[in-house]
Amino acid sequence: MTQKIAILGAGKIGEALLSGMIRAGWTPADLLVTEHRRERAEELQTRYGVTAVTNAEAAKTADTLILAVKPQDMAALLGELAPHAHADRLVVSVAAGVPTAFFEERLPEGTPVVRVMPNTPVLVDEGMSVISAGTHATEAHLLRTEEIFKPVGKTLRVPESQQDAATALSGSGPAYFYFLVEAMTDAGILLGLPRDKAHDLIVQAAIGASVMLRDSGEHPVTLREAVTSPAGTTISAIRELEKHGVRAALIAALEAARDRSRELASGGKD
Repeated sequence: MTQKIAILGAGKIGEALLSGMIRAGWTPADLLVTEHRRERAEELQTRYGVTAVTNAEAAKTADTLILAVKPQDMAALLGELAPHAHADRLVVSVAAGVPTAFFEERLPEGTPVVRVMPNTPVLVDEGMSVISAGTHATEAHLLRTEEIFKPVGKTLRVPESQQDAATALSGSGPAYFYFLVEAMTDAGILLGLPRDKAHDLIVQAAIGASVMLRDSGEHPVTLREAVTSPAGTTISAIRELEKHGVRAALIAALEAARDRSRELASGGKD
């Protein structure tokens, strides 16, 4: 049976998911989008062939609602949806930090809610989407959610109590790698390489290292030690990283991201 899916809020994550679903074979006719800016809605219709509707229309007609607005805008969106929503509709939230209870309190009694934290590599079908069930979500609802997100990467189920940590590690994770590549590229320029060559060297090193981490089954320490010769170049670099507290800085950064996820859940400003 054909299932209509509506993505409410086509920002970076919403559009990345939309484009990924279409690349994976979803029919544009079965996909709806909502956007408060008319020009943005028209852009999405032209680019993907999907139908732009109002939030109320989405609530009335879609079998699955994917809520992709900013966390601080979620209460207002639910206020629009509640009068038109039905308890047999699956509601999937991709808003960082917002617990499933927040939705269950504002939607019809018994509405199944699934919380998902995807990351932007869904745009190239290499995303990670972390999934948690709300009170009324069944195995069938989780499977349907996985069906939506698996074509654009991997999925992982966790208890909702672990979602803030997953947001810090995976949801924000790509940005940390981009930051690292940026810094290493600058270092390459300092060492005398042209920017384009430094960039290519670092990006390919990152891709190769990632594939080895994924496919070798080896612990990262084992892989690092395989590159680290006694009294060699790599151990000299590692010594400097440890001296400057890079490991501690990363741990502190992830803790800060987790704490911000909790703040957003409690209504903190963006």
